[in-house]
Amino acid sequence: MSTQEEDDLAAAWGAALDEEGAQPDGEAEAAAPAPDATRVLNQAEIDSLLGFETGPSGSGEESGIQKIISSGLVSYERLPMLEIVFDRLVRLMSTTLRNFTSDNVEVSIDGIVSLRFADYLNSIPLPAMLGVTRADEWDNYGLVVVDSALIYSVVDVLLGGRRGTAAMRIEGRPYTTIERTLVERLIGVFLDDLTAAFEPLCPVQFKFDRLEVNPRFAAISRPSNACVLVRLRIDMEDRGGKLELLLPYATLEPVRELLLQQFMGEKFGRDSIWETHLAEELRSTEVALDVVLDEQVMPLAQIVELRIGDRITLGVAPGAPVRLRCGEVSLFEGELGRRDQRLAVRISRELERRKEVGA
Repeated sequence: MSTQEEDDLAAAWGAALDEEGAQPDGEAEAAAPAPDATRVLNQAEIDSLLGFETGPSGSGEESGIQKIISSGLVSYERLPMLEIVFDRLVRLMSTTLRNFTSDNVEVSIDGIVSLRFADYLNSIPLPAMLGVTRADEWDNYGLVVVDSALIYSVVDVLLGGRRGTAAMRIEGRPYTTIERTLVERLIGVFLDDLTAAFEPLCPVQFKFDRLEVNPRFAAISRPSNACVLVRLRIDMEDRGGKLELLLPYATLEPVRELLLQQFMGEKFGRDSIWETHLAEELRSTEVALDVVLDEQVMPLAQIVELRIGDRITLGVAPGAPVRLRCGEVSLFEGELGRRDQRLAVRISRELERRKEVGA
């Protein structure tokens, strides 16, 4: 192919590409060229990616890697028995709070979630009262939070407020001694019901420790520790509020195996078929019994010098009782004799193994 032909062919290919990339009339201009793959991010883009961008609006929203690092989502295993305990707690509270307030009270569960302790403390709507409770059997603490709406509703009900009127709220002032005392009584009733709810599962006593109004002074766990939170809604006709119970997973660790049960019968149920099968297999199991004539303590050097034909003198008299052992456990005591040219042992009595172990 000549040079002129090569030039004509290249020009034809170029014209075809120009026609293919051209846009019809009435449409926008050609799109911008693709960005360079080797372009380096500037400082503003890096700050935006890491979540350190501070704009004039001051929205304070997290973004980028900072949101991933500070994510408070905690995915922990479900505890089926704990949900049953909380359901039993709701039924008990519905009765006890009606007796406590002499009013029609309805208790319901808004939700059960897992979260980190620091995230919960930062999300508590203030003002509120935080009751610290201690479980002596588990040697750890829990938290009961009563919001302001429930505080004023309980105070209004217990002090004789009329039905159909909203509870009076005076914000911006500390709680009075009367209000704190009435809320302590409410928390005491709640803890008694919580103790009764756990009673079928395990014996535990929740005791009131102290009452705080500042979340900083109610730190019962490390900020990063995982906790289980149950939100309870208490309605007293046109009044009511929320009560929340926070239990760190470290508090529930002593009874974790019990809380993992699918149903209550796993703790109390018995499988008679398996017990019968196990008993039959144990009866047919062969075990080795050792007849111990005597025991002596000898120096290691003397044992090393023993040779074939040496004699070891037994320190027992002829006809003395011997012991039958299974491993390290002495079972019987008997008499040694002969039967048909064989050594035999006749069992005379059974040894008490408890005394043998204690000795």
